[in-house]
Amino acid sequence: MATEGKTIDALSQFELSPILGVVGKAVSFSQSNVFMLVALLLSAGLMLGSARRGALIPGRFQALGESAYEFIAGMVRDQVGDEGKKYFPFVFSVFMFVLFGNLLGMLPYAFTFTSHIAVTLALAVVVFLTVTVIAIARHGWHFFSYFFPEGAPVWLAPIIIPVEVISYFSRVVSLSVRLFANMVAGHVMLKVFATFVVLLGGLGVVGPFVAALPLAVNIALVGFEFLVAFLQAYVFAILTSIYLHDAVHLH
Repeated sequence: MATEGKTIDALSQFELSPILGVVGKAVSFSQSNVFMLVALLLSAGLMLGSARRGALIPGRFQALGESAYEFIAGMVRDQVGDEGKKYFPFVFSVFMFVLFGNLLGMLPYAFTFTSHIAVTLALAVVVFLTVTVIAIARHGWHFFSYFFPEGAPVWLAPIIIPVEVISYFSRVVSLSVRLFANMVAGHVMLKVFATFVVLLGGLGVVGPFVAALPLAVNIALVGFEFLVAFLQAYVFAILTSIYLHDAVHLH
């Protein structure tokens, strides 16, 4: 682990480095973009590979793909209803992209592109715009009734409407910051305790014994981060489904 003197450098892992020489600098193609492409290829490869055979008794690879499919399909059906079937590909794509982005970051020397607010904000904006377009396409001008519930006293409109509008637009912040903050916090903790292991391990004869505690904590954190990687992808997907429910059914 990189240390500078006796200090802990836990944030350097999030720095972007242009690659591909001059072309990379010109288009700002960084390691983050590389791992986005890897996540995309892994997602597509998993589903295409698992669907290729279509055996009656699925193997492990096919079972993994089918499990992911059924998991998200069930979630969309529960949240949106039967009308949500047409939006399943969108939710499933978002889930798989975020999941692989989170999991890839757990590999040595890999980069967690979901730890950058620019990436999570872009994903949140895509979800927000998609949901809003669907709502307007389905309901037309009636969509704006979402910001003033039917039956509410008219004299409360100056209070209710601004609150509802702010709440609606805050979805972008909620989606993006939640994912970004959890990924950054987890990887910073891993780096901090891993650096403790290195620093304490160099204290002579007692070093390995003293370093055993932060090593044990770091091992536990690794397992916890794998769980967080899945949970954050799930939260992102289920919130997307909830927003789709609001777009389809309004109130």
